[in-house]
Amino acid sequence: MSRLSRWQLGILLILRLVVGWHFLYEGIVKLLLPEWTAAQYLYVSSWALAPLFHWIAETPAVLQVVDFLNVWGLIFIGMGLMLGLFTRLAAVAGMLLLALYYLCNPPFVGLDFGIPSEGNYLWVNKVLIEFVAVAIIAFFPTGHLLGLDLFRTAGERRKRVADAATDALMDTRHPQDDASYGRRQLLKGLAALPALGLFGVAFARKKEWQSWEEKNLVDAYTSPSTKLFNPAGLHDLHGQMPKAKIGDVDFSRLILGGNLLSGYAHSRDLIYVSSLVRAYHNKDRIYATLLTAEKCGINTLLTNPVLCTLIDEYWKRGIGEIQFISDCAGLNYDRGVYAVPLADYLDRIKRAIDYGAVACYIQGETADYYLQNGLEGDLERAIQYIRDRGVLLGIGAHHIESVERCVELGYKPDFWMKTLHHHNYWSANAATWHDNKYCFDPERTIAFMKSLDEPVIAFKTMAAGAIHPQEAFHYAFANGADFICAGMYDFQLVEDCNIALEVLNSAVASTRQRRWLA
Repeated sequence: MSRLSRWQLGILLILRLVVGWHFLYEGIVKLLLPEWTAAQYLYVSSWALAPLFHWIAETPAVLQVVDFLNVWGLIFIGMGLMLGLFTRLAAVAGMLLLALYYLCNPPFVGLDFGIPSEGNYLWVNKVLIEFVAVAIIAFFPTGHLLGLDLFRTAGERRKRVADAATDALMDTRHPQDDASYGRRQLLKGLAALPALGLFGVAFARKKEWQSWEEKNLVDAYTSPSTKLFNPAGLHDLHGQMPKAKIGDVDFSRLILGGNLLSGYAHSRDLIYVSSLVRAYHNKDRIYATLLTAEKCGINTLLTNPVLCTLIDEYWKRGIGEIQFISDCAGLNYDRGVYAVPLADYLDRIKRAIDYGAVACYIQGETADYYLQNGLEGDLERAIQYIRDRGVLLGIGAHHIESVERCVELGYKPDFWMKTLHHHNYWSANAATWHDNKYCFDPERTIAFMKSLDEPVIAFKTMAAGAIHPQEAFHYAFANGADFICAGMYDFQLVEDCNIALEVLNSAVASTRQRRWLA
């Protein structure tokens, strides 16, 4: 260390401070999240030590110890690095913790989705990069030069000097020299305190901003904007989601919608939301969402072929077994007209079935388009194509007129997909349509659903977050839906499942006018 220049020592000090800042931040955030747990990160492990990590996640007593050590380990490592106290020990502990993170979910080829992911670069990821940074700090500790380690080792240095010094040397030193030396040492020892103070101020301001947002946002409690720092944990789950059969396949009463996972948020006039959703969902987040859904008893995802490869990887890695219904997304928006070439649509149906879809349904806009443009023949060929391949068939629609026309034509799907929500929210009555309304005639929909002899899966029940799930789920189940498909983030799943369970266990289940058909 004595051979390093002041610039080199300065860079090492900055490295120590920023890495310590990151560790301390991660630890405090987890400490302030009462429901935080490492379980999801451990569950998605799929490399050599995966059985061990899965065992930890599935053993509550062990998981509680691991969570405690994780949170306080991050805090103490961060404090040690920032203050320069036991610097080498803190750095070695940080290396051990980062090594476990890396071994749990390494970014190896074949263990991810096979698509670029920010922070993962083949064998290298952010964890490995920070591991190398902490290793540098361990080999070049600066705490004894600029940090509290200076005081810890001062006694040892004084002893070595005393053994080598003579009484004459001590006699020639002026008392003011000792005072000056002591002040310099004090300043060096406390040099990192301003950085820690800055961290405290920044964190306090961040918490203040969050409180202001939670108190003042009108939409702060609707489904897509549930408070991030207070998600319900799995231990708050009131029970497993009940299931019912369509054909010979069991489906959970609450089905996970795939739009949020694929980045299509139906965000009304909030034009930034879709890009925000895409940025939110990296591969680990999608894994965690699917796995949390399964832990809640949700056994079905409804999505389009875009996520087929991701689901395939999810199965192959042995993370979970969630099944999926494909909407076969066949719309191509061309010059203001929905153009649906039949050949393209059949290719998308084939792709979904090849990847293991248990059911396919003719997407709402697609059915609307075929029927509104006199293309019943194309619709019939798509229906027969699904039938011939032995998977469950559904027909979806945004307009109840499309369902009525299908019944008139004698179509008999295994289930119907129909938008279902009321219009008692502000954007439903906007002068122009801005992706803000999906069930255009709820009263007519509810009345006609009573005549259907097949199960109904209601979707868009929350009108893209305009209606709270408490109200939306009650409305859909009470008015005839046999299942509900709802887009949910990982931190909303437990709360939304509890809401659905509450509705299903209430008088709604026995007093609704349409009989249960699944």
